[in-house]
Amino acid sequence: MFLNSVERYLTPSEVAEIFGISRSGVIKWIREGKIKAIEINGRWRIPYSEVERLISGKEKVRQVAIYARVSSNTQKDDLERQSNALKEWVKKTFGDVMIIEIKDIDSGLKEDRRGLKKLIELAKRRQINTIVVAYKDRLTRFGFEYLVELFKAYGVDIIVSFQEEPKDYMQELVEDFVEIVKSFASRIYSHRSHKYEKVVKCVEDIEKDC
Repeated sequence: MFLNSVERYLTPSEVAEIFGISRSGVIKWIREGKIKAIEINGRWRIPYSEVERLISGKEKVRQVAIYARVSSNTQKDDLERQSNALKEWVKKTFGDVMIIEIKDIDSGLKEDRRGLKKLIELAKRRQINTIVVAYKDRLTRFGFEYLVELFKAYGVDIIVSFQEEPKDYMQELVEDFVEIVKSFASRIYSHRSHKYEKVVKCVEDIEKDC
């Protein structure tokens, strides 16, 4: 079977990320006929239109929270673009639904972000039932699956709307790497020690080179 050159196709793993389920769960959907797929050389490919059909067909979607995040104040323009892209995606996918816009300017490594706390509070109060993020790392750099399970416990789905990372993705990775090294160095050495200062200077030099 030939692929439609106009259609965008996803792998089962990519679809699994969007819906916050396992790859085997997507394969099960295909075999049960819940989602249409094309088999090419023994590998499944799912049309993106099928993903949109499943998402828009969720009758329980009433109020959506979009969550946008950047790591620093120098990226405020990127934050606005990210938020606007999410609003357009929600409007196209779900139609006329209530949207709560939540933003953070902070590292994806931090667990006490104000916006993230607000998402959890909204979920606890049953004020939202869907969270849409642009990419998995916008919600958190590590432990995305744990957050998926946490929100599921409150009846909230997490949907990843886009798959390709932005061009400045590597810069944020470098910044997070620096923060991780500083955190571990502070636990091993005293903040005032020469070794700590040496480690910090080393990783900061690497950041500048990048």
